[in-house]
Amino acid sequence: MMSTLTGMLPLVLMFVVLYFVMIRPQMKRQKEHRAMIDALAKGDEVATAGGIIGKVTRLSEGFLHIEIANNVEVQIQRSAVVQVLPKGTVK
Repeated sequence: MMSTLTGMLPLVLMFVVLYFVMIRPQMKRQKEHRAMIDALAKGDEVATAGGIIGKVTRLSEGFLHIEIANNVEVQIQRSAVVQVLPKGTVK
């Protein structure tokens, strides 16, 4: 009985370390990203996963429209936004 517990101890210990080193920080990042996506508003300047930088002009449930140049708008998924930039970044 004691030998099986001793044999499983390294496996359990590895899982605990894996949880605190990899899984928990990833869940925290996902939660922060979700909060950022939900807080998007018209006029925010954003960067997308594809490298496009623009200003949010319209919002809908799953998509948003960003203006990347004068009179040029693209529609992207909300999840494609990776960063909200400081005001004045896009000229």
